[in-house]
Amino acid sequence: MTTILNRRPIFDMVRTMLGRGFTLCEVEHLDRAIDRAFGTEPRAEKPHLGHAGMALLKRFEGCAKLRADGFVEAYPDPGSANGLPWTIGWGSTGPDISKGTVWTRQQCDERFALDLKRYAGEVVAALNGAPTTQNQFDALVTFHYNTGAIARATLTALHRRGEYDQAAREFGKWIFNDGKPMRGLKNRRAAEADLYASA
Repeated sequence: MTTILNRRPIFDMVRTMLGRGFTLCEVEHLDRAIDRAFGTEPRAEKPHLGHAGMALLKRFEGCAKLRADGFVEAYPDPGSANGLPWTIGWGSTGPDISKGTVWTRQQCDERFALDLKRYAGEVVAALNGAPTTQNQFDALVTFHYNTGAIARATLTALHRRGEYDQAAREFGKWIFNDGKPMRGLKNRRAAEADLYASA
């Protein structure tokens, strides 16, 4: 009979000792250390954003609006008429982010780690077990991080059917903001398509 280890008290204690939350990388390292210490079966590794995807995402998101005092402030979407959504740090958006929101760089990094975990999970769900290389996965996560459209995009359906060339061409259709093509989105989609199509 397999015993399931309750990891929560361990994570809660370490979080209290650190006085902060965890990054995604720290969670993975702590999980592995617990597995080694207790001789438990390692849990199956979940798909995660690789180095190429992380580099691409950080290249296009940046940690913008870093102030002279070291804090980071929210900024309006430069391509939308109403400035929505307000964004902070590594492209983080949501109901908790609006004009006047100010975070530390650590808060930006921690939110980025949580956002990546969520978006990667949503991509995994949308792919529904379809064969996917690391570079394809990375490209799809960066696409979804920016558009939030992985569940409804034609490129996802094409990927699931193994029609990779057609899927790669779909990236270029997602270049509009408020009905206008944006140079930054053209560049980003081209980089994502290149990553998706690479070995």
